[in-house]
Amino acid sequence: MFCSTGKKVVFSLFSLGLYFGGIHYSYAGEIINPSQNTEKWMMLKESLFPQKKINENATNILSISAPFRAEDAAVVPISITSKIDQTKKNYIKKLYLLIDNNPTPVAGVFTLSPDAGKADIETRVRLEEYTYVRAVAKLNDDSLHMVSRYVRASGGCSAPAGKDQEAALARMGKMRFRVPNKVRLGEPTLAQVMVSHPNFSGMQMDQITRLYVPPLFVRKIQVKQGKKILLTADLDFAISENPNIRFYFVPNNKKELLRAEVLDSTDKTFVKDLSVAVDS
Repeated sequence: MFCSTGKKVVFSLFSLGLYFGGIHYSYAGEIINPSQNTEKWMMLKESLFPQKKINENATNILSISAPFRAEDAAVVPISITSKIDQTKKNYIKKLYLLIDNNPTPVAGVFTLSPDAGKADIETRVRLEEYTYVRAVAKLNDDSLHMVSRYVRASGGCSAPAGKDQEAALARMGKMRFRVPNKVRLGEPTLAQVMVSHPNFSGMQMDQITRLYVPPLFVRKIQVKQGKKILLTADLDFAISENPNIRFYFVPNNKKELLRAEVLDSTDKTFVKDLSVAVDS
């Protein structure tokens, strides 16, 4: 192509704003994410929240953190942070963790108690394709609020299972709690529950037999504080091997008992208790 002076005009590929593999490239190498209103999201939205209005940029209610490009698609850290306090009058009662382009897009549904103090959740997921990862909060007034993050990772659901499957199965069901060294009375306190479990997706191939490993994954984790249910997590195989969840609780007594009850896809159950000493 020539301009009016007859000099040849040279174009950079980036200056043309080309589109490759679901990612828009603009001038100067800037990367622009695809539209949030993907076809899969519109179908999922109608299936989960039919005819419901969703605030789709609810940064005043919650935020979601995830890597721009994941180092390992089978272990992608996701952090959902609430911007509102959990009180009896106003609280997040459910968090939906949704992954548009995964084989099953509902990675987890977290039912939360206002007694938790905070509605923050952290976990690790598998991503099968470049995708939007979404967090939808359902408040106690039934309003819906969403934030999203586009993450570049692929092959996580079908990535080969751990090298020693027999060892993973032998450890299955072993659990640990983690809380800070000092836990203060009446203050929202971060806790973590970890479950040793292979969390086979059914899409992974045994590298020796070349057969697909049957699905076997944690489908529910429930955490209680004394007799009160703090958290119920209904999960899918999108959660990474050895599932772990970070959550909050508020200690109200000098000693608190946390209990985690885990149910997997074969209906096996695992239980772990932790007695927490609380400072005044």
